[in-house]
Amino acid sequence: MHDEDPGPGSLGRRLSTKEAAELLGVKPETVYAYVSRGRLGSRRTPGGRGSTFNAGEVEALARRNRREAEGTPRPGAELSVRTRLTSIDGDRYYFRGVDAVELAGRYSYEEVAEWLWTGRLRPGAVFTAPAEALEAAVRAVDALPEHTGTTDRLRVAAAAAAAVDPLRFDLSEEGVLGTARTLIPTFVGALPPRRHGRRDVEGSIARRLWGRLSDRPADEARLHVLDTALGLLADHDLAASTLAVRVAASARAHAYAAVSAGLGVLEGPLHGAAGRLAHRLLLQVLNLGSAGPVIAEELRAGRRIPGLGHPLYTGEDPRARALFALLEGIPEAAPALDAARDIVGTTARHAPLHANVDLALAVFTVSCGMEPSAGETVFAVARTAGWIAHALEEYGERPLRFRPSGHYVGPEPPQPLPLPE
Repeated sequence: MHDEDPGPGSLGRRLSTKEAAELLGVKPETVYAYVSRGRLGSRRTPGGRGSTFNAGEVEALARRNRREAEGTPRPGAELSVRTRLTSIDGDRYYFRGVDAVELAGRYSYEEVAEWLWTGRLRPGAVFTAPAEALEAAVRAVDALPEHTGTTDRLRVAAAAAAAVDPLRFDLSEEGVLGTARTLIPTFVGALPPRRHGRRDVEGSIARRLWGRLSDRPADEARLHVLDTALGLLADHDLAASTLAVRVAASARAHAYAAVSAGLGVLEGPLHGAAGRLAHRLLLQVLNLGSAGPVIAEELRAGRRIPGLGHPLYTGEDPRARALFALLEGIPEAAPALDAARDIVGTTARHAPLHANVDLALAVFTVSCGMEPSAGETVFAVARTAGWIAHALEEYGERPLRFRPSGHYVGPEPPQPLPLPE
């Protein structure tokens, strides 16, 4: 018997809310919280005298809760993933044990990426795109409609670069590192420049990326902010997109395909779109001169305020704190910084939420005259380093280990064959 199957005689038995709570070892109101989260089904008794629960489902949930409390994974699934890459402790986070904010503040994005991949620093590391891969990626991206979003462009660039790489199936550490050092500059090089002319394919990743984000000349202060942002965003534990990368790598998909899996999840409105929403919110506040009416309209529409709060931090997102400190040294960023503080202060009357990295990125992109999608572009390019680091780790694990068992709640089999209507 599967360890989540209901016991003998429990399939048809119904439990009251009180009985279900006693079996689960929780308060009755917690039982309804399980229902609202989709972890438990319920139905009303005849006459609507209260909810009842399938005894087998309650018993299975109780077993899952016990395993989670004991840290014991069920067969075919892992509740946590061992990693040497990123740890989050309080309101700080670390790359391979080193404070990530200090690391990104002192070293370039390329050097931070090398640290994540190998645990060693390569001072002055430079990433170069092979001519054949870059040419294929540029042709593919340029063929897309003008309104195509960043993640679509990057997925197409990844597929094009993979198609011309005969060594893409080499999953050795050396082979994957070779892919990593060429895929990131291929991504940046394939993005269309903001100013018409030749694509810049030399210099640091931050310098090359600047021309894809802004039509204004770059100065060292702004380039330092961009480079630091790339380093800060290189990894952040097992975000949804990173988990998708590890699942793909567990199936032994090559690095291009694994990164494409991450890009696919990043495009979801609950993951990658936050920077775009924060940018637009900040522009609204700047246009009206006050956060009050903008926040009121967001709350009235039932929307959460973008750029605020983070499930992993009780205080201010350390990435936001680091970027705000750098932006204070750029005079042109002052109006956007004031608007961001107004957003935080106004919302604090409703909920004690702190700024997250999306709001800090929005201050940067707005003050530099960039498009609303710029923050998403920065995030995608930056996180590619972390995705590849996780793929490297996953290639060293047992393959296909992410295979959870479904908890079937449909009609009890066997059912008769359906007849055509």
